[in-house]
Amino acid sequence: MQTELSKKLGLEHAVFGFTPFPAVAAAISRAGGFGVLGAVRYTEPDELKRDLDWIEAHVDGKPYGLDVVMPAKKVEGVSEADVEAMIPEGHRQFVKDTLAKYGVPALAEGEASGWRITGWMEQVARSQLDVAFDYPIRLLANALGSPPADVVDRAHEQDVLVAALAGSARHAVKHQEAGIDIVVAQGYEAGGHTGDIASMVLTPEVVDAVDPLPVLAAGGIGSGQQAAAALALGAQGVWLGSIWLTTTEAELTSPRLIQKLLAAGSGDTVRSRALTGKPARQLRTEWTDAWDSAEGPGTLPMPLQGLLVAEAVSRIQKYEVEPLLGTPVGQIVGRMNSERSVQAVFDDLTRGFERAVDRINRIAGRSAQ
Repeated sequence: MQTELSKKLGLEHAVFGFTPFPAVAAAISRAGGFGVLGAVRYTEPDELKRDLDWIEAHVDGKPYGLDVVMPAKKVEGVSEADVEAMIPEGHRQFVKDTLAKYGVPALAEGEASGWRITGWMEQVARSQLDVAFDYPIRLLANALGSPPADVVDRAHEQDVLVAALAGSARHAVKHQEAGIDIVVAQGYEAGGHTGDIASMVLTPEVVDAVDPLPVLAAGGIGSGQQAAAALALGAQGVWLGSIWLTTTEAELTSPRLIQKLLAAGSGDTVRSRALTGKPARQLRTEWTDAWDSAEGPGTLPMPLQGLLVAEAVSRIQKYEVEPLLGTPVGQIVGRMNSERSVQAVFDDLTRGFERAVDRINRIAGRSAQ
């Protein structure tokens, strides 16, 4: 599973794995892929430094990267408190009423929310970069469009490649014009924030639009056959996220959530604004249904929605309130039927890739090389 891009980065397999878990990122790189640590949950620089130190100690010298979330345009002089003050009281009451309906306990007195969305704010992302550029990261990815121009320049000065996610060919061309090195074409099937175009349509459109920039295919990919299809469509690798959630290295602390993921089918997700204010694919739950119903107040724009629900999400996760318990995940959840190690996922990916290539060779009348 090698391409020009994977060879450039010294990878055995053209598999890029996004994950919020340091142990998973390190395991992906050790298995021959490229682990990308999601930074959005790190609100304090020291927390990110701690986990990058850990990755450095466990990655066996293999390459890895970091994924941040920051807008291309900066809003000056706006603090988190300023943003919080914009949240309508009616929305706060809706959260309280919904939690009360399902008997969700409050956090202990003085206990801070364990899930914050402040990582979406640019000043937090910049503090993350100040830490990350002290480490030998090989890739900086941005999940919210092209990073600001000065960030792209800073990365290039340190020989760090820059990637950005795109949900349409139009967005991909903007990334190319901004000096991005790699475009991640993320289809409708993906977990988290997605656009409206499915991967089978999106990938070749983006490949053609930004040629000769390398493109990674994302969204609904979790098997070697799908990876082979992505490369056949012109991608130089695949970007996988959801498939790692049920690996044994993942730090999901909720057994009930793991069981919900293992039991879910590909039709058990929904694109909802309930988590961040932007459409994000996640497990469908009674929490998403409440926000998406006509009786609800409607979601707020980013980052207001994320700040509004941060404590509620922490409470739901801590107390494992099953009807409300969910997570961002893609339609590939239907293939996530057992807990496996990261290495076992790679073994399955490579075997499936080989079978798919052999099948195409037979169809084309060629013998396997």
